[in-house]
Amino acid sequence: MKSKSKPVHPKRGDIWLVDFNPKVGSEVAKRRPAIVVGVNSIGKLPLRIVVPITDWKDRYDAFVWFTKLAPTPGNGLSKMSGADGFQVKSVSLDRFHCRLGRVTASKLTDIVNAIALCIGV
Repeated sequence: MKSKSKPVHPKRGDIWLVDFNPKVGSEVAKRRPAIVVGVNSIGKLPLRIVVPITDWKDRYDAFVWFTKLAPTPGNGLSKMSGADGFQVKSVSLDRFHCRLGRVTASKLTDIVNAIALCIGV
């Protein structure tokens, strides 16, 4: 986890390493990249809404809640990955480790649309 003395300021569209441990059941686990999807001006608690990122598997092409993310210098990812919109969650700022980069505006829209499908919007 991050140092308590160093404040973090995750913003919408940022990709950060986030510590998802401890997990329960089928929740995502370990320290992994996640995209901040929450609107910056919404919320009073020290939380951010994130979508975890996992290694890309070809079978994810069939799942509308996954958004494929190719590695770029701007996003800081090192391999083909997928944003799992089904596992969107609010997490404490204490879980944020370091910023890796940002997704493009169009990728962020794709991820938010995947979340919308999962919640019936």
